[in-house]
Amino acid sequence: MKKLIIVTGGDGRFANVLKKQNKKLNLKFLSKKELNILDKKSIKKAILKYKPKSILHCAALSRPMSLHYSNIEKSINLNIIGTANIVAMCAKYKVKVIYFSTGYVYECTKGNYKEKDPVKPFNNYGLSKLGGECAVQMYKNSLILRITMTEKPFAYKKAYTNVYSNYMFHDDMVEILPKLINKFGIINVGGKSRSIYNFGKSSNKNILQSINKDKNLPLKQTMNLNILNQILKK
Repeated sequence: MKKLIIVTGGDGRFANVLKKQNKKLNLKFLSKKELNILDKKSIKKAILKYKPKSILHCAALSRPMSLHYSNIEKSINLNIIGTANIVAMCAKYKVKVIYFSTGYVYECTKGNYKEKDPVKPFNNYGLSKLGGECAVQMYKNSLILRITMTEKPFAYKKAYTNVYSNYMFHDDMVEILPKLINKFGIINVGGKSRSIYNFGKSSNKNILQSINKDKNLPLKQTMNLNILNQILKK
């Protein structure tokens, strides 16, 4: 019997794809009602009930990015405090934490960022996810995945030709997740380095070109995927 993994944010965008396409992992998807990350008693109850080997922590506030400025309290609660609560309870009951972070923790001005490179988020979303990372890194029985992923097909009508990233689709993440789940430390996760336009065009041939002129959005968001690629080759 495969060891059970609880998935927080069980009703989220990625979790819904994982539910449909997972074939290799023993997963239990819990909604906010079943596991509220802002309530330690709720987390404790879920751990004692299901006795998981790991918690795959997907519950988070992501889009729209503007919400991390207009509602800072919500961003802090869900991405920082909620993650700290998960780590605290996992440490107490010796459960592994697998944390979905983001490539936005890097400065994103030079590209090809390695896991050991300094972090300097360029927006509040990145700061909130880095806050969560700080709690996770205090607990050695953990894995941080710095992921750049989105829905398939690409959800926007336009995409930047001058912003480079490692976007991948949720489907691709589901496929490789079983090979990552037993690792520890920090791993950059994404697809090949290319413009967001070229990525979007791979699933939507009608996508239109756009040029980013916002100085607050860095152009070189790519990560070094050498560690990921070595794992996937085995």
